[in-house]
Amino acid sequence: MYSGELEVQAKRKALAVLQDEINRILNAGRVLSTLPKMLVKKDKAGIKIALEQISSIEDEVENLRRKITRDVADVGGLILNRDNILNTAYTMDEISGYITGISFKLSNIKISTMKTANLDNDLTELIELVVDEIYKLNEIIRSLNVDSAKSIELAQETQKIEREIDNKYRIMSITALNEITDTKELILMKDVIESIEEMADKCQEVSDSFILLALSL
Repeated sequence: MYSGELEVQAKRKALAVLQDEINRILNAGRVLSTLPKMLVKKDKAGIKIALEQISSIEDEVENLRRKITRDVADVGGLILNRDNILNTAYTMDEISGYITGISFKLSNIKISTMKTANLDNDLTELIELVVDEIYKLNEIIRSLNVDSAKSIELAQETQKIEREIDNKYRIMSITALNEITDTKELILMKDVIESIEEMADKCQEVSDSFILLALSL
């Protein structure tokens, strides 16, 4: 078998693991989006299950990241853009870590703070926008093996979602500053909002990496 064929096989194997990784992150994001409403409703059982699911998915994502690291190491120089693949896997791992961190911080915000100026609804909408972005990443990687041009087109759509997230992030930050009077609660809420925005930035990094992968296939 020619080295070129081996490289293609190795890339496709790596992409399969990346797809598995993004699928799990998408599931964790969807669970996270349900958390603000459960907190307001004082659904302790639901909150406990959600936090456990998110933690479990983070472990799964970390294991997949380790797998792709081993796989890429095994094929050595066969994959020319192996650094990009590894960086993508590690950035995905960071996204999963953000989801876990956000869920923990959210669960420690007072219900009265969550209800301030309908921030619970705004948080749900902001998280759902990031979930939409992750879903686009899922679509991109699924199309990489089939239609790389489509992948690039989808990647441009993530940029539009990113702009929506930035706008909502700024509005929510101002709302929190103006409406939350408790300093500790304000710091915690701002930390949550900023973490969600930073997670969206990481999603955009992954999208950019996927474009490079699309151009190399």
